[in-house]
Amino acid sequence: MILPNLEYAASEMFVAVAAMVLLMIGVFRGEGSARLVSALSILVLAAAAAITVWMSPGESRMAFAGMFVSNGYTTFLKVGILLASAVGIVLSVGYNAREAIERFEYPVLIVLAALGMMVMVSAGDLLSLYIGLELQSLSLYVIAAIRRDSVKSSEAGLKYFVLGALASGMLLFGASLVYGFAGTTAFAGLAAQLTGASAPSVGLVVGLVLVMVGLAFKVSAVPFHMWTPDVYEGAPTPVTAFFAAAPKLAAMGLFVSVLAGPFGGLVKQWSQIVIVLAIASMVLGAFAAIAQTNIKRLMAYSSIGHIGYALVGLASGTKDGYSAVLVYMAIYIVMTLGAFAVILAMQRSGRMVEEIGDLTGLSRTNPLMAAMMLIFMFSMAGIPPLAGFYAKLYVFLAAVEAELYFLAVIGLVTSVVGAYYYIRIVKVMYFDEPEDALDPRPGRDLGAIQFVAGMATLLFFLFPSLLVGAADTAVFSLTGG
Repeated sequence: MILPNLEYAASEMFVAVAAMVLLMIGVFRGEGSARLVSALSILVLAAAAAITVWMSPGESRMAFAGMFVSNGYTTFLKVGILLASAVGIVLSVGYNAREAIERFEYPVLIVLAALGMMVMVSAGDLLSLYIGLELQSLSLYVIAAIRRDSVKSSEAGLKYFVLGALASGMLLFGASLVYGFAGTTAFAGLAAQLTGASAPSVGLVVGLVLVMVGLAFKVSAVPFHMWTPDVYEGAPTPVTAFFAAAPKLAAMGLFVSVLAGPFGGLVKQWSQIVIVLAIASMVLGAFAAIAQTNIKRLMAYSSIGHIGYALVGLASGTKDGYSAVLVYMAIYIVMTLGAFAVILAMQRSGRMVEEIGDLTGLSRTNPLMAAMMLIFMFSMAGIPPLAGFYAKLYVFLAAVEAELYFLAVIGLVTSVVGAYYYIRIVKVMYFDEPEDALDPRPGRDLGAIQFVAGMATLLFFLFPSLLVGAADTAVFSLTGG
């Protein structure tokens, strides 16, 4: 009986065992093993992505008494999570060595966080969802404060922990209400009860709202965003890059699967909440970033705005909208990781700098890096024919098809406002006179990530059907048609 369960959770089992082996390697080899453990962690994550694709079932399968689900939707998300986590480790290797925070625990914690995310997106029950969420969260709390001699990093970790614990508590309280009024926490059981339900109980709706609050915190949707700017600025830059990519993809994917799956029968109730979250996130992300001078804080508000755009697709409550969310998040993590590769390369005399003003005249000292940053900024602004334009186009089209015209209009207006601070960075790089030039060459790993992400963003219009088709197939397996 246990063999089919292990088959569908093969990649999770592999990552769990590998994390323990990596931890033992680090313990027995000592602090000097950080580079080795990092390299092995990257290989583990890449191998897990291959296993996930190889073991992906043709149709939806349940394991562990319905607590675990494996289908095309979970495969899509897991591959993105694993690859983004691997890139997060690559971004950290050189930085951690330069800043004297090179510890073997760091890549192991990222591997464990990735494992938690994989369990999250494969959850078939509110209890397994919570277990995956907490495994991810506990790992993220530690790596946010990994730089123990920095007050900012310690503060970032503490803020993230306190607010994250509050959000987890609300999610768990919501799950208990759902169980009390529905009699089950299994997604399949909830979906069966709520399909065609004319008037769901008030207690069940309140429970759903609290579950949504917990998930909204994880994706940094307004008004549950308050931790994001401080944590992004205070945490080491590679940690910030990781936070902005893999956990956001996992949480947004979970948001879609929870609302479209077990609570799909309450779409009229939850879509109103998602609309409010989307509007608030888009507006705050557009206007609050204008006054920022620290590029990491700017990226924090930018991520809040992008989550708002992704929520537009979710608010539509349609399969096209869910597919648009997946496309948006996939494009978003590519742009974000590329932009953070540029930020990590911002060094002067071997010292990290983080102010937007430090990019002055970058086009003259490092034209290739400036060109990559230009691509990422224009793409985030939604300028065609870059990938970010198509990402916004798909979510706005989904909103229009669902007759949420006002939501699409607000999205367009906030996109125009947000374009100001993205274009300001381009102006600083290309039109301001350089004062103290940045170091001319980034590391090879940073340069490679910049180039690959830049080309994927620039040339997306040549092969959009690859990503869109994969997203459509994933959503088909989630909704069952």
